[in-house]
Amino acid sequence: MQVIVESPDVEATELRALAVRRVRFALRRLAWLVPRARIRLSEVSGARGGVDKRCQVELISDGRAPVVVTSMARHWHVAVQSAVSRAAASLLRHWDRDREHRVVPIRTLGLNR
Repeated sequence: MQVIVESPDVEATELRALAVRRVRFALRRLAWLVPRARIRLSEVSGARGGVDKRCQVELISDGRAPVVVTSMARHWHVAVQSAVSRAAASLLRHWDRDREHRVVPIRTLGLNR
């Protein structure tokens, strides 16, 4: 899986490493569904000492609409963890929903005579 981290802060190597680790860990069993993940880290000008760290996770899969989740928190670790876990849960829900509605032809079941 290719993980792309976008951040305006050039010296944010710790944040990049954290985001890549979190995505790879959360999607370790779903990596076959997601060939690419894009993470955008940005700071929002808010109240002093308030919620101003934003993490947007976009999971791009082949043949499906991308899953995009945004999380805001006071600390980078919390914003990244929240966005990644919510994106993984959303991807799993979408995949389960698609799987439930799939129609299996009778020929593949071996019931035709």
